[in-house]
Amino acid sequence: MHDAPQIAASDPPRAGRSWVPWMAAGAVAIALVIYVWPGVENPPGPRAKEAHLPFGAAEQEYASKLQIENLALSRAENFLHQQVTTLSGELINAGDRPLKNVEVTVEFSDQLPQVVLRESRVVLAARRPPFAPGDRRAFEISFEHIPTSWNRQQPGVRVSGILFSLNK
Repeated sequence: MHDAPQIAASDPPRAGRSWVPWMAAGAVAIALVIYVWPGVENPPGPRAKEAHLPFGAAEQEYASKLQIENLALSRAENFLHQQVTTLSGELINAGDRPLKNVEVTVEFSDQLPQVVLRESRVVLAARRPPFAPGDRRAFEISFEHIPTSWNRQQPGVRVSGILFSLNK
C-alpha cells in the first residue's frame, strides 16, 4: 500500500504587513545623517538667513574711526583632521560713540588678484559691555574652507557693519 503524499498546511499569509513605513523611516534617517554630518557644508553663495549689521551713511562715516590692527593668520587641524585657518586681530574704537557690535568683511584673493572668498562676520561678543570710545578688543575668525587658489597672502579686512549702543 502506498502512502498518500502528505501536504503540510502552511500558515495563511499575514495581511496588512507593509514595508512602506519602514522604507520611509529609513529614507528620513539617511537624509538626516547627510544633513547633519560633520564637515558637510552648504554650497558657497548667498545665505538666505544671513543678517548683516546696519551700514548706512552714519555707520559708513563712523567706520573710518575704527582701526583694525595686529592682523595675524594661523593654521591648525581640528578634531576632524581638517585644516582651519584663523585670522586674529584687534579692533580699536577711535571715535566718540559706544558700539554694541561691529561686522567685518574678510576677502581672500588669488594671484590675479581676484577675490576667491568673501565672508562677513560679527566680531564683538553680544553679551559684553558696549565697545566704548578708546577701547581695544581682540577678535578671532576661523575659516574651514578656503579655496586652493588663494594666494596665501593676508586677506583684506574692512568694517562692513556697525550697531551703535544706546548706552553712553
